[in-house]
Parts: sequence; structure tokens; C-alpha cells
Amino acid sequence: MAFNLLNRNPDQEEMSFVDHLEALRWHIVRSAFAIVIIAIVLFVKMDWIFDVVIRGPIRNDFVSYIGLCNLGHRLHMGDALCLQSVKGLQLQTTQFSSQFISSINIAVIGGFIVAFPYVFWELWRFVKPALSPKEVKSSRGAIWWVSFFFLTGVAFGYFLLAPFTFSFLYNYSLGGSGAIRTIPTLDDYIENLIDIIIGSGLAFQLPLVSYVLTSIGLITPRFLRVYRKYAYVAILFIAAIITPSPDWMSQTIVALPLVLLYELSIRVSVRVFKKQERRDNEEWS
Repeated sequence: MAFNLLNRNPDQEEMSFVDHLEALRWHIVRSAFAIVIIAIVLFVKMDWIFDVVIRGPIRNDFVSYIGLCNLGHRLHMGDALCLQSVKGLQLQTTQFSSQFISSINIAVIGGFIVAFPYVFWELWRFVKPALSPKEVKSSRGAIWWVSFFFLTGVAFGYFLLAPFTFSFLYNYSLGGSGAIRTIPTLDDYIENLIDIIIGSGLAFQLPLVSYVLTSIGLITPRFLRVYRKYAYVAILFIAAIITPSPDWMSQTIVALPLVLLYELSIRVSVRVFKKQERRDNEEWS
């Protein structure tokens, strides 16, 4: 898709560069306002959010710990899916302002995640007038799909990757003597949690990235198929690092969603590629 923000839809009056900057400014302002409003609400409820949501992945009664362990027992796998206990994990601060700053960071990031569909809608409103009617038609449902994959990735990171990661890192012992005790700082924990959640949300955009890159001709289905084996190796390597045991079943649970996303990206690329070939044949005939 070719974006030309200086030559918008021909049915509309042409806008100057300054007009575009002004329009973009208001889209940003409305998006920021939505994030701030949600962030204020989250800040007011910060005690509950921190105890229940933020500390969830390091609580022994977290739903993922219980659910995975019960699943392993039902599949007659014993304790293979039971994550190692994080009992006794305490967070510390080294600065007077750490708890207050962390509360603001949690509120802002939480506000962005909750407001993400609206933020992307504002971005879409700015870009849409630059698209041709055919491009608008082909990108129908973009807001829903981008929001769906992002929020699904956030849930995946929070409920699966975060418990696996923190359980493994907390129980990892250097030297095996137990002489070193892990007492992470509050800032370190929140930074890692945010990286996992936002990173997963962005990683789940892979099918949409495949759609866009195929549409503009940077990749093809053949390219994705050729490098499939390398992608699988990378996915399995990541799964092997974050899972608490070398058990193949626990690694599969982590790797399977990423493999499915890659396969879905290939299917999306095939569909877009065929549609482009069909359109080119119609133009030449």
C-alpha cells in the first residue's frame, strides 16, 4: 500500500503540510488524553492492581501456576508442568521515589494497553484519507485485527511467559551452593514484566506484518517457507530458555503459539500474494 499524506483522497480538499501536522497533533492529543484518563483511574486503584495484577506472576496462587499443574496431572504427566515455587520472593527498593515512580509507570503502561484499540483507531483515522478506495477496502477490519492480536499477545505474555520466566530466573542458582539469594528490585521486576507483556503483544503482530510486507512486495510466501526451519529453531531455542525444565511438553506449550503465528503468517502471505497475482492478470488482460 502506498501512503501519500500530502496527496490525500482526491474527493477531499488538498491539505498543506502544516494542516497535516495540525491534524496529526490532534490525533496524538486525543490518544494521550485517553491514556491519561485511564492511567488516573488505574493510579487511584493502584494498591489492588499491584497486589492482584502486577504481583500475579510471582504469587504461588496465580491462576497460571495452578492451571498448568492441574493440566499436567490430568494428562498423566505428573509434576512436569508444575512451575517451581516462587515462595518467599520479596521485592526491594533502593530509592525513596522508587515506589511512587513505579506506580506512575504501571498506570501509564496499563493505560496504554487498555486504550490501545482507541489509540490505533486515531492513527487509522489519520492514515485512512491517504489511501485509495481499493486500499481502504483491502484493509477493512484492520483496527479489530491489530487490537485482537496485540491484546492476545499481552495475555499470552502475562499468563504464560511471565510465570515461566520469573519461576526459572528466581530458582536459577549460580554454582548450586545456594550462597547467593535473589532479591530483585521493584524497578527490575516491573521492567521485566513490561518487556515481556509489550514484547509479546508486538510479537503477535507477525501475521499483520506479513500481510503488509507481502502487500508492498518485500517478502513472498516462498521466502517465509524457505526460512521456516530457521524460524522454528529460534522459537524452540527461546522456549528452551524460559521453560523451567527440559521436559518437551512444557517447551511445546510455550513454543506452539509462536509456531502457529508463523504458520498463520505464511497463510496470510499466500492469500495476499495470490490476490495480487489475480489483480495483475486482470490488469494485463
